[in-house]
Amino acid sequence: MSTLEWWETAIIYQIYPRSFNDSNDDGIGDLNGIIERLDYIAGLGIDAIWISPFFTSPQKDFGYDVAEYCNVNPEYGTLSDFDRLLELAHEKGLKVMIDIVPAHCSDQHLWFQESRASRDNDKADWFHWVDPLADGSAPTNWLSFFGGRAWTWEPRRQQYYLHNFLPSQPNLNHANPKVREAMMDVAKFWLERGVDGFRLDAVHTVNADHPPFQNNPADPDFVLGPLPQDQQPFFRQLHDAAQLNQPAIQTLVRQFRALADQYDPPRFLMGEVDGDGENAIEISKTFTQEGHFHATYNFDLLEWDGLSISEMKAAISKAVGAFNESGRLSFSFSNHDVPRVATRQLAKLGLDETKSRKMQLLLLKLEASLIGSTCMYQGEELALTDVQDIPLADMQDPWGVEFAPAFLGRDTCRTPMVWRKADPNGGFSNANKTWLPVSEAHLDHAGLDAAEDKTSLYHQLKQFLTWRKAQDAFMTSNQMSDISGGENEIVFDRISQTQVLRCHFDFVTLTAQFEEV
Repeated sequence: MSTLEWWETAIIYQIYPRSFNDSNDDGIGDLNGIIERLDYIAGLGIDAIWISPFFTSPQKDFGYDVAEYCNVNPEYGTLSDFDRLLELAHEKGLKVMIDIVPAHCSDQHLWFQESRASRDNDKADWFHWVDPLADGSAPTNWLSFFGGRAWTWEPRRQQYYLHNFLPSQPNLNHANPKVREAMMDVAKFWLERGVDGFRLDAVHTVNADHPPFQNNPADPDFVLGPLPQDQQPFFRQLHDAAQLNQPAIQTLVRQFRALADQYDPPRFLMGEVDGDGENAIEISKTFTQEGHFHATYNFDLLEWDGLSISEMKAAISKAVGAFNESGRLSFSFSNHDVPRVATRQLAKLGLDETKSRKMQLLLLKLEASLIGSTCMYQGEELALTDVQDIPLADMQDPWGVEFAPAFLGRDTCRTPMVWRKADPNGGFSNANKTWLPVSEAHLDHAGLDAAEDKTSLYHQLKQFLTWRKAQDAFMTSNQMSDISGGENEIVFDRISQTQVLRCHFDFVTLTAQFEEV
């Protein structure tokens, strides 16, 4: 009998609700749409679902700008819909995780509305308000992920406020214990409803230090890419010394863990953290030390332009070297923020599109064979490709809109799921216009059609996940050997007390083999 917690070996299916399934034909996916597809998800052999934000929001960053943490945005449904989704998912044996966004909220949140009004109200120090420098300029050289300065002037207070993303996403001041208490109240609200865990979004961008803030140094290794110089400044700097991954964040992390441990069984906490270059793994270790997060969400396989086989080996080896014999990390090849892996890796490995299903299955088997948990993005089980022909007039992602046409942002991986090739909009919605256009290239990869086709990638993955659950080396241990194999292979052993399983991934034949040794 395994002594591991469920999350240490879990396959977690990420749902981007806006693009998953539309139940009321307004062109936008919703909670009831997820309910309609629970049998499809459970049929794969998934252990848990992670639902990206559905909270009340003006949708400037599509839910990651929260205006009310303890309610559902009307276009996604109601709290009653969420409760029903949670109940039905649990009946089908699925754990349910949701996003919590602790670093920032929307400028429409009542907290910020009060805070910006004056310097002497109850919420005056709930955000990072800083006086200008003597010449009136911003207090530091910090830059926003989405372009431009990370500081915006507020004339009512005659001060700047911090935002690591859009100006409409002000950073909360976690140096204030009242802010942390408010975030604990948010977590309690959802835990009391029965959620099984949280993915804490962009927790490395939480700012919990007091001014004076320090400038970021330039990154000496930065190479200007295809964007104009003024459109890609964020990555021109190193951030871990000042703007990101501050030690004070760990106070918030410990509070989350203490709360999660009060429940029986304890609730799962996975932190989305990142760092500058080689520093990322060391930062993940600080976030998963005793009494902190159970796991961190690993970025090493999410490289925007894809990875060569040698780069995959290096990325996996680095992560496993830090976390072997533990379940303290979660691997992923795709999510809602990067181009779909079927496109990234086809291009990187020089494969034509007829190989997309075989390659996708190989990558899914690879990540599910690694230690820790696996986060699988909606549509990976169908080998959906990235949609790079969205008309500029239809683009929605603020990052893409800012930098188009040189950079298309994240809309390319967020287009609606397709369910039936023969149905309007691929079965996603009967609306005349969907929030992002449905890709015609996806119609031959429709989900419900695939679920009925015993030869489909969906069924091949289902068979593998069923077999995986019966292997002690995967389910009772998180131990892995060093990686070996030739230039087109990734080979390693998964090791438990009762089984040593050799895992061999061949990127020429695009096949995986497993053998007890």
